[in-house]
Amino acid sequence: MATNAAAPPCYDTPEGVDILGRYDPEFAAILTRDALAFVAGLQREFRGAVRYAMERRREAQRRYDAGELPRFDPATRPVREADGWACAPVPPAIADRTVEITGPAEPRKMVINALNSGAKVFMADFEDALSPTWENLMRGQVNLRDAVAGTITYRDAARGREYRLGDRPAKLFVRPRGWHLPEAHVLIDGEPAIGCLVDFGLYFFHSHAAFRSGQGAGFGPFFYLPKMEHSREARIWKGVFERAEREAGIGRGSIRATVLVETLPAVFQMEEILHELRDHSAGLNCGRWDYIFSYVKTFRAYPDRLLPDRALVGMSQHFMRSYSHLLIQTCHRRGVHAMGGMAAQIPIKDDAAANEAALELVRKDKLREVRAGHDGTWAAHPGLIPAIREVFEGHLGGRPNQIDAAAAGDAAVTEEDLLQPPRGARTVEGLRHNTRVGVQYLAAWLSGSGSVPLYNLMEDAATAEISRVQNWHWLRHGAALDAGGVEVRATPELLARVVEEEMARVEAEVGAERFPRGRYAEAGRIFSRQCTAPELDDFLTLDAYNLIVVHHPGASSPCKL
Repeated sequence: MATNAAAPPCYDTPEGVDILGRYDPEFAAILTRDALAFVAGLQREFRGAVRYAMERRREAQRRYDAGELPRFDPATRPVREADGWACAPVPPAIADRTVEITGPAEPRKMVINALNSGAKVFMADFEDALSPTWENLMRGQVNLRDAVAGTITYRDAARGREYRLGDRPAKLFVRPRGWHLPEAHVLIDGEPAIGCLVDFGLYFFHSHAAFRSGQGAGFGPFFYLPKMEHSREARIWKGVFERAEREAGIGRGSIRATVLVETLPAVFQMEEILHELRDHSAGLNCGRWDYIFSYVKTFRAYPDRLLPDRALVGMSQHFMRSYSHLLIQTCHRRGVHAMGGMAAQIPIKDDAAANEAALELVRKDKLREVRAGHDGTWAAHPGLIPAIREVFEGHLGGRPNQIDAAAAGDAAVTEEDLLQPPRGARTVEGLRHNTRVGVQYLAAWLSGSGSVPLYNLMEDAATAEISRVQNWHWLRHGAALDAGGVEVRATPELLARVVEEEMARVEAEVGAERFPRGRYAEAGRIFSRQCTAPELDDFLTLDAYNLIVVHHPGASSPCKL
């Protein structure tokens, strides 16, 4: 006998688009047919250019492995040396970016707290601070749509507390994923979508009108763009922005974006990147933790460029200081913000003396940045914002930025300055710390958390990447490590012993009950495999991504029957 059982709910998708993520009515309000058609149009126009750019990245790395050093491109010298061009004027809504807070686009309460933190800008992250599970990505889109609309709220039943936006929320910037990351829950013409086009496309489609009429004051939306290595990748973003503006019927240059200079090849392309994005630029940012990761990855074949312990690779290192100064010079020459790096410290609640010592380190770092010429900086926690604002606002004296000022120490920065090997000790304790932090971060990432407090620092994927590539680099070249005055060689056998001992320490720290419920053992195996791999994988998160993908094949197809 025939039944009239209703088909399960599903997403209404345009031709060539399939959704493999779990169906949810809230997500369906984001994944509308028109929004998906917009994303599919971006994918179809730009996927060829993205593939080409990724292959050129691989070609460049092969040249570095063979002994070539990164350098300024002679072919684009006219762009670097020309005085006749500048980026579009800074939108008034984002003239003051003295302190910006960053955090994942999900959970919802964290988004509200960041917007209410007192920072001038909140960068909502779909990249390094977010584990890209389907739930996180879609709830993040819901959160940002509601934030732009001004309707975002959250009820904490356990605390009996309601969270809502204050009177003067931070300006919203959104960071999509990098070009290299796929979105396996969305298929376009049978292949995974490009993750950043999903992130950008869904957010822009739903929020551009409300953003421009509200906090953007006629401009926007505003973005941060990660992990670029060459101006050709900025050229793709330029095309994406221009297509989005045309389809939305808004003026060219409405969208603005700050590029994170967080790869070593990109530091030699800063002028060219700004030139490509000159109608859409909101400056450059020193993404210093990923920059350290990229330095190791670029020089993976070089035994004479081994980094010292990660804690010693700060802005006092010549190559890092040179990178910061060149970024400031470049941005101010072209009329845009030069943003400083992350303060990753978090408040130490049970030790007032240690907390004040940590805050003093933050103040000194931010004073160095503002004196060098940076126009603003990043914080990972709301508790740092008052101290950072005091430093920047005290130096700026009522000005929203110092774009018109020359960088401190305005001498020319050379290729040799940018490539000078860092100095400092390499120790077994450094190997241990890398392992302990890397495993704990990866375990949290596999469990759905991309922003993780560890040892009084807020860590994101860049932390795990530095830990992984530094361990790999030391092992590959048999680095001499100090073990309390005794020299030992970095070997797979030493790492195996360190991993075993540090896993026991992690279990003792997190507790015997929590340890089995977390994904620590799995994370330990993945981290060990990555550190001892014959070839260095480009990204830890790309290698581990399939472990967090959960497909629901019927989520869209029944609607087409």
